[in-house]
Amino acid sequence: MRAIITASLLWLGMMSNAFAVVTDRIALYGKAKYNGDFKAFEYVNPDAPQGGKIVLPAYGTFDNFNPYIFKGVAATFVAALSFETLGTSPVDDPFTVYPLLAEKFDMPEDKSYVGFILDKNAKFSDGTPVTADDVVFSFNAIMEKGSPVYRMYYADVDRAEKINDREVRFYFKEGTNNKELPMILAQFAIFSQKDWEGREFDKPTLQVPLGSGPYKVKDFQVNKFVELEKNPDYWGKNLPTQRGFYNFDTVRYDYYQDTTVTLQALFSGDIDAREEYIAKIWMTGYDNELVKSGVVKKENIEHNNPATLQNFAYNVRRDKFKDRRVRKAIDLAFNFEWANEKLFYNQYKRLFSYFTNTGMEATGLPEGREKEILEQYRDKLPADVFDKEFELTVNPDIYDARENLKKAVKLLQEAGYDFVDGKMTDLQTGKPLELEILSNSANGATFTKVMLPFIENLRKIGIKAVFRNLEVNIFKNRLDNFDFDMAIISYRVSQLPGNEQRDYWGSASADIKGSNNIIGIKNEVVDELIKGLVSAQEKEDYVAYVKALDRVLLHENYMIFQWYSPYSRVAYRDKFGQPQTSIKTGFQPFTWWQKEK
Repeated sequence: MRAIITASLLWLGMMSNAFAVVTDRIALYGKAKYNGDFKAFEYVNPDAPQGGKIVLPAYGTFDNFNPYIFKGVAATFVAALSFETLGTSPVDDPFTVYPLLAEKFDMPEDKSYVGFILDKNAKFSDGTPVTADDVVFSFNAIMEKGSPVYRMYYADVDRAEKINDREVRFYFKEGTNNKELPMILAQFAIFSQKDWEGREFDKPTLQVPLGSGPYKVKDFQVNKFVELEKNPDYWGKNLPTQRGFYNFDTVRYDYYQDTTVTLQALFSGDIDAREEYIAKIWMTGYDNELVKSGVVKKENIEHNNPATLQNFAYNVRRDKFKDRRVRKAIDLAFNFEWANEKLFYNQYKRLFSYFTNTGMEATGLPEGREKEILEQYRDKLPADVFDKEFELTVNPDIYDARENLKKAVKLLQEAGYDFVDGKMTDLQTGKPLELEILSNSANGATFTKVMLPFIENLRKIGIKAVFRNLEVNIFKNRLDNFDFDMAIISYRVSQLPGNEQRDYWGSASADIKGSNNIIGIKNEVVDELIKGLVSAQEKEDYVAYVKALDRVLLHENYMIFQWYSPYSRVAYRDKFGQPQTSIKTGFQPFTWWQKEK
């Protein structure tokens, strides 16, 4: 009898495996762009010359080489160059995962797990193989000892399990219907389990973790520089997903406290390339012989990236910001048009969505599938979500600016405020409305001139505001501990918004120190819409949920939108070659190479 049961179990195991599909790509929606025998991505030069050196700027400080933990300030670019993930997604096909450490992906029909079959050639820089044990160790370390945000990001994973030395599976929690999960599980860095023996994963470390990527840290001085050298024995240099990348023998990052200082560093030859973040400098700061003679080149590099969500964020944990009318009133005092004309040479466009430049922005009034989704929550949403298109504050001239300030006063009065001795005062508590707006020193020079008219407009409606420019590490600590009124922050926006939305706006992350829900949003409809977009199986449903989420967030006025550019503004020494491509990649220095002298 026991033999029969054992045989039956073996048969069932074989049957379950029969329903699994082993593939060399994971495409979330539609078909992958690249077929199974592609040689390289289209936007690189697979035969690029090798060798040379590039020096780039970094900003702020660092005291840590592990970017996955809450404590310390990590040199994040080290992770990008020396640690590798199970899969990778190219600029021109971001909805598909292609092989990196994993050469194949195991996808069962019932979607109960995703398996990764490791490339037999995958090795760490010391020559030891990358194994399933390393993958399981890395995932468990990140979940148990990493920053709390990862417990949110991978919340639908039940466990990671070694199948054999070269295969690992991530089993999903029962009832999980998370289409993006296989893709994001391909994106975390794989560490060496042996390398971490006797070390504490959750403590900042300047002992560089062992990686499997193309570069190794050669030398560094804390807060001054990090220099990386190419690993001549890099195992993945001939992979189709890696060919044409990482062409320099040496990559060095020099640290600066202010972005403006790096302009002179470029002209003096201390660095080789920099992105320009200040419109005025881009227009006026390059008028010299180096640029005129072509020694230094300026280039607007087009990109198709979602716009970075740069904003003035409210801390809605503070009582004074709990009423959305107060938040809207403060928004009405910000004059983007003046700043764009007087300070930015009209180089910017105004953000108008949480997902600007993705094609999934909530515009007009809700209709179709999006409206169907929102109707489920009508009794929990403001009426204007359905009957009023979200509108940005616009100040085309001085008269409109005055009218907007009048509207702001009216909103504040409706929220229980009024002028008392010239101060906008909460009539219930007797406290005047005052606020502190924080920025970090790397951006402070840019924002000081922007802030002066904003603060003056707030003064006109009785609000006292002060602007503080903090050192990067102090700024980070204040935000991590939610110790602020308003702050200038930026969110990277995915071309495929998904699980990260829980960390950005989900109620469960609002009280987790160090989470990206800096604003402190706790909104049950937002939570439900995030669940919907994460679990959507068809693209039509997915897009509708993204638009619905956008619309609800917009009408709550959780932030004041700033601006974005459709270009990467890059200045560089004329000693580099670049791939010739029509694909809008933005600034991609690791597809460049050093030209022959």
